[in-house]
Amino acid sequence: PLHAFDYDLLGANKQIVVRKAREGEKFITLDDMERELTSEMLVITDGQKPVALAGIMGGQNTEINDNTTTVLLESACFQGTNIRRSSKKLNLRSDSSVRFEKGTDVNGVIYAVDRAASLIQETGGGEVVAGICDVYPVPQAPRRILLRPERVNHLLGTQISLDEITEYLHKLRFKITPMDNYLAVEVPTYRPDIEMEVDLIEEVARLYGYDRIPSVLPSGPVAAGGLNPKQLFIDRVGEILAARMHEVINYSFISPSWFDRLQLAPDSTLRSVVAIANPLSEEQSVMRTLLLPGLLDSISRNLAKKNSNLAFYEIGKVFYPTTSGLPEEKLKLGAITAGTTEVNWLKHKVEMDFFYLKGILEQLLIRLGIRHFEIEACTVEGYHPGRTALIKIKQKEIGVIGEVHPQVLQNFGIKARACAFELDVDVLFEMAEASIMMQEIAKYPPVERDIAVIIKNEVSVAEVVKVIQEEETAILNDIVVFDIYAGDQVPAGYKSIALKLLLQSRDKTLTDDEVNKVINNVISALKTKLEAELR
Repeated sequence: PLHAFDYDLLGANKQIVVRKAREGEKFITLDDMERELTSEMLVITDGQKPVALAGIMGGQNTEINDNTTTVLLESACFQGTNIRRSSKKLNLRSDSSVRFEKGTDVNGVIYAVDRAASLIQETGGGEVVAGICDVYPVPQAPRRILLRPERVNHLLGTQISLDEITEYLHKLRFKITPMDNYLAVEVPTYRPDIEMEVDLIEEVARLYGYDRIPSVLPSGPVAAGGLNPKQLFIDRVGEILAARMHEVINYSFISPSWFDRLQLAPDSTLRSVVAIANPLSEEQSVMRTLLLPGLLDSISRNLAKKNSNLAFYEIGKVFYPTTSGLPEEKLKLGAITAGTTEVNWLKHKVEMDFFYLKGILEQLLIRLGIRHFEIEACTVEGYHPGRTALIKIKQKEIGVIGEVHPQVLQNFGIKARACAFELDVDVLFEMAEASIMMQEIAKYPPVERDIAVIIKNEVSVAEVVKVIQEEETAILNDIVVFDIYAGDQVPAGYKSIALKLLLQSRDKTLTDDEVNKVINNVISALKTKLEAELR
């Protein structure tokens, strides 16, 4: 693209200078619109004032008119990304900007201005003054690519001769230098799409004719694709959760204001984000550091559309900034519930509260072969204090589960109670069993025994269950907590826990002595490790 200036309307120095615009600088373009420029935009000036938006549109102050007698032609090659960014910010798209966005030949600048001057003279438009002012500090050399003729025929399944290949490339104005077993091809700078050998082979195929290329089977080895173990694991997690939840896929880029809605502390590490260089809007300007805000937004949108019985899960990446430049990416699993379960003639509605979601989580872990895990009370930003817990497997934290804080729900426009969990998929993958072993159902009858123990209030039920499991694993099949009591019947600062123990042997019928021995060992362990007393 060229631009013509009225030479007499340029400043006293009769020059054009390319520079960055000043922040807030005003300029009237040829379409009679005043534009406010930013410091990232390129402008052409006469040494004092802007006379053109580089690569986009000229200025009204140097426009060619009926009184013009002397014309200055400008031919340049501007960076396409800068032109596109400026054009988008100004909402000004011209034929010139479109050409520069797609890329122009830097070595065609002189040819273009010479050709334009020649046409002006040939059509009687004026007299061309000798001389060109050219600023080209680092000339771009044509790209040189090595082409193997046998590679051409191997990829295309043809028998094209060396002379034919050379002829086709000559027709495209490529310079050819024959070497021992290949051709050295010099690609003109106006063909930036030709970057490697296969691009040259594509050009040969185009001129040879696609209809002349025979249909043959692939000559190379056929490799069957497949999913790796981690991808299979992710699919498995999705299949398990899909039995009771709907999958959602949210954007990885979010609004910084969402961290305020989550009531994160100003110095929270979750506020340390990866900013997007060219965001579509402020609402999508940073990469997410957790899945919860996207899940809450999904709940809010569905409630606004009168949808209920909401249970969503999402498997996606979160992003954390690093000193190396590239962000750290972690795969997370998030889930959220709000409202009640569906109602029919057979069953009443059930609120999808903390324990409902905890049940889904437990079923997920069990289906993944993780039967022993701990849930430990904690406090996490964005969640309800006293209704939040860490999830641990073998003393390793894999995530958090809890009821979302009421103020956070209000900030997202959610009037129903909501519960959520978020897990680290990488850690979950490490802990999960690669395969689940099946075994025959025991032939011998089980024995149930109930015990009730009094423990301190600060001792959790999980600790009690853990002590029992560590004490007896051979014939202890299951532990069920069926009652927790705190009141007048127990001392202050203590609570009573009632448990049902299911004992069963795979080899024989258990005797009373064997069962009593196990129960006594369990009670003794609880007394020793947790200072529990049999009620």
